[in-house]
Amino acid sequence: MTFFKKLKDKITQQTDSVSGKFKDGLSKTRGNFSGKINEMVARYRKVDEDFFEELEEILIGADVGFETVMELVEALRREVQLRNISDPKDVQEVIVEKLVDIYQGDQEEEETLHIEKDGLTVILFVGVNGVGKTTSIGKMAHRFKQEGKKVMLAAGDTFRAGAIEQLEVWGERTGVDVIKQAEGSDPAAVMFDAVQAAKARKADILLCDTAGRLQNKVNLMNELEKVKRVITREIPNAPHEVLLVLDATTGQNAFVQAKQFKETTDVTGIILTKLDGTAKGGIVIAIRNELRIPVKFVGLGEQMDDLQAFDANEYVYGLFADMVDNEK
Repeated sequence: MTFFKKLKDKITQQTDSVSGKFKDGLSKTRGNFSGKINEMVARYRKVDEDFFEELEEILIGADVGFETVMELVEALRREVQLRNISDPKDVQEVIVEKLVDIYQGDQEEEETLHIEKDGLTVILFVGVNGVGKTTSIGKMAHRFKQEGKKVMLAAGDTFRAGAIEQLEVWGERTGVDVIKQAEGSDPAAVMFDAVQAAKARKADILLCDTAGRLQNKVNLMNELEKVKRVITREIPNAPHEVLLVLDATTGQNAFVQAKQFKETTDVTGIILTKLDGTAKGGIVIAIRNELRIPVKFVGLGEQMDDLQAFDANEYVYGLFADMVDNEK
């Protein structure tokens, strides 16, 4: 059975709505990514060094990441030699297969969220301003509400003008309570109040917003550590997730942000927003492979239900749907 056939079989096990969201949401990336690979393959008569060099350029241009591209192309060279492939068209499927291999690797990190079976689950959201952090919190609140869970929000970004009001709008829209203090208050004090309120009201999920920018990076990271200490003091194994929100349209800048936050904060997963708005969706692979952080959710549109749990098979299908669907 070919790799594309296996992938199609896995996709058919998912709901059509999920497959459709990934396919539609990644249309820009697909046009740039697999479209360019198709064009390149059509131009070459044989698989030679020029072929591999152009493939490197396409992958780097799609934000797959330099280290990952070098690793992928080296693996591809070995596979082409091993299978004695000479026709460029036969390489397409191998490229996709190797991308999946590199993404999955030997890593055991869970792509699903860690949700407590009994008691309160606390999820901390971190990231710089403007990446869609508050919107992601609102969409996740909606998601949990749809699952029948009691959700509360903590307005811990007390420094950015309008941040508290923005979270309150999402609270009203999703029908969940928001714990807040005045603008400029100590974020750690807000978190203390929020945890106490969530426990008292027997909430299932507490989603915590945090500051995205202070005077400098050191201040920001110190503030985040302080917030985490307060949460852990009240609930020993919390926060159960620390989700870093990144804007996919910023490409390598998002990668740099992920690297910086990983160095100073215990990030357990990534939410990659605006993936539908970029032609460079390879950033998912770069973050996973080079930083060893799982992407747990992706933003594939503006609607409330467009924050989707990340699925590697759906993602790869979204990138190469045209090739996969044409598999006989």
